[in-house]
Amino acid sequence: MAAEKLLLYLFLLVLRFISSMSIHTITVNQIIKDGAFLISQNNTFALGFFSPGSSSYRYLGIWFHKVPGQTVVWVANRNNPINGSSGFLSINQYGNLVLYANRDQRSPVWSTNISVEATGDCEAQLLDSGNLVLFRGGTSKTIAWQSFDYPTNTLIRGMKFGWDKETGLNRFLTSWRSANDPGSGEYSVRLNPSGSPQFFQYRGANHYWRSVPWPWKKIANIYNYSFFNTEDEIYFRYSYSDPSVTIIMLVDEAGFVKWLTWHETEAQWKEFWSSPKYRCDWYGVCGANSKCEPNNVNTFECTCLPGYEPKFPKDWHLRDGSGGCVRKRLQSSSVCGHGEGFLKVEQVKVPDTAAAIWVDMSMSHLNCERQCKVNCSCSAYASIPIAGKGTGCLAWYGELMDIINFSDNSGYDLYIRVDALELAENRKKFNGFLQTKGMLIVVVLSFSSVWLVIIIFVYFWFCRRRKIGTRKKRLNRKLVDASVGSNYYEDSLGESGLRGSRSPPDLLFFHFSTILAATNNFCATNILGQGGFGTVYKGKLSNGQEIAVKRMSKSSRQGVEEFKNEVMLIAKLQHRNLVKLQGCCMKKKEQMLIYEYLPNKSLDSFLFDQEKRFFLDWTKRFNIIIGIARGILYLHQDSRLRIIHRDLKSSNILLDAEMNPKISDFGMARIFKSDQIQNKTNRVVGTYGYMSPEYAIFGKFSIKSDVFSFGVILLEIISGKRSNGFHQEDASLSLIGHVWELWREGRALEIVDSSLEESYNPYEVLRCIQIGLLCVQEGHLPTPAALE
Repeated sequence: MAAEKLLLYLFLLVLRFISSMSIHTITVNQIIKDGAFLISQNNTFALGFFSPGSSSYRYLGIWFHKVPGQTVVWVANRNNPINGSSGFLSINQYGNLVLYANRDQRSPVWSTNISVEATGDCEAQLLDSGNLVLFRGGTSKTIAWQSFDYPTNTLIRGMKFGWDKETGLNRFLTSWRSANDPGSGEYSVRLNPSGSPQFFQYRGANHYWRSVPWPWKKIANIYNYSFFNTEDEIYFRYSYSDPSVTIIMLVDEAGFVKWLTWHETEAQWKEFWSSPKYRCDWYGVCGANSKCEPNNVNTFECTCLPGYEPKFPKDWHLRDGSGGCVRKRLQSSSVCGHGEGFLKVEQVKVPDTAAAIWVDMSMSHLNCERQCKVNCSCSAYASIPIAGKGTGCLAWYGELMDIINFSDNSGYDLYIRVDALELAENRKKFNGFLQTKGMLIVVVLSFSSVWLVIIIFVYFWFCRRRKIGTRKKRLNRKLVDASVGSNYYEDSLGESGLRGSRSPPDLLFFHFSTILAATNNFCATNILGQGGFGTVYKGKLSNGQEIAVKRMSKSSRQGVEEFKNEVMLIAKLQHRNLVKLQGCCMKKKEQMLIYEYLPNKSLDSFLFDQEKRFFLDWTKRFNIIIGIARGILYLHQDSRLRIIHRDLKSSNILLDAEMNPKISDFGMARIFKSDQIQNKTNRVVGTYGYMSPEYAIFGKFSIKSDVFSFGVILLEIISGKRSNGFHQEDASLSLIGHVWELWREGRALEIVDSSLEESYNPYEVLRCIQIGLLCVQEGHLPTPAALE
């Protein structure tokens, strides 16, 4: 009896072991039922049935096996869901992978649909690359079909993105319809091989966004890419050597192309690049023969290229540049054999290369210009470095479409063909500049002798003072190190720049080497976000304290004054709904602010994300609204200084671990006197869509400017829609205008974010909408019956 029990026990152990073993291959006689899985050999990927989001339908897909949360990278039956859990995958008698909804096997919901010989030797295997491959041929295996040739919405390492010219196979990405439906959505990203290859994003059949043409530069230097363009195929593929890194590219259901990396310590995907982000990113927003300036948030972003003028001046005046530009002198002969030449437009995303050809892959700039000039149809050219070949010559023929100005030296110089008159006008402007410069030189030289004597005197005086100051500084540094540790020190630049402004005595100056170590040398994986004045990195000090480091961009318009302003203001302001400044760091041209680290990043990262928005129920949103209002009330009324923020927007509202809001980014703030009502500036700064009309147009700002911005943020929180990216059928209406129309018609609750469903209090929501409209509307606001 004991022997029988022992045998039964051993049998159960073996059975449990066998059932726990993961298989990565299926043959003709095997099936994968709903609830069973194929697991790649190293447990990297899994294939099985899943239900996305709140859907009850079942789909066959592939996902990362070791990444929590089931990140699906490929779906077989994306447009043919299975209702119920009776689906199964098998290899049929014809050697095809087939997916059936139930046991009757009448008609499959999905199939590889290929002709395969020697069906008895077919097998399907899930590789560690995430590729599901159908092999044939027994020991000498050949690939009959693979999932990498039919991507859905995600590009993973090793996958080809482009064309097989021999078979006509086009590998491209298509978004999901929604987070609950992986069916083919309205957005797709494809490689366009015309001219110089480039990626296009389409919305339906219309161009929506365009990448920089080949040759591409690496994004954030955290992966490598390969690009092949042969007689047989043309494709893009990326890779990375670090096994601890996981990177994907996807096009989401909202129409954003994103690069994401998995952070194991925080158990979440983090975005390190996405597009389109700005209005200028939309394809052809300024029409033909013009360029878009994304930094012109307060002025019209479109400008005509040299030698061109607006095609429809009235529309241009109304900030509608879609009509584009035409030549100032319409006669085509004026730019052909009549003294024409080229004017340089620096650092741009070059035009759509569908209208361009590579003249030569290795040609000097001078020869490139000559080749373009002899052809009267050539409207522009660019000399572009090509790895291993030197400099190539790319020339455009016809209209120049979708040009964007880059401020980070990531673009190329474009040379526009212009007539002789335009060259003369440009030369006249340049000569006038030189003449003015020459007069300035004479004036400067006349005063130089006097200033030289003063400078010599000041130099010797400063040297004497510096010796005394050095002794005091050494003593102070010892005191600082003894009290707070070696992470901090008082930088001489900080002293001269900030102590002269009466900085608070408890303001800490961080050592530059400390910031480098905390941010891992400003590693791209530590990026929390980017703004107009620089990039914010996550850091960790040697004592374990987490910080957020705002590193000012060297090309930004924020100078020393704005930096001092932000340091002095935030250091003096203390409120639970304002971000806390830990200290600062200045080294040569480097300017950094060190804040408390807020793990949930900014409000817009939740509001406008198709998945994260569900974390913001109405209670959390209402508390965020109250918190922002308290912070603004403190700035305007309760603090010792009356502060006008001037750049309130959802991306400047940060969220702590408990989702409490904190107002950040005081670089453009201004102090008002207690009896001062209004001020005026010649330099209008801020973000389009959040600025009050009197500030955007006339430069007049007051506490009402912040109140207007608060109203816009309030409406964004309720609707879950961006103010400066709002789209609906009536293109003339902004988000504010749309809400106003719904309010007048008594349908205001239609604007409420669909993710809230009916979990909100209608009375509270209507009251918040009313307050938001009161903040942004100057006319009379009728009160609905529900609030009377």
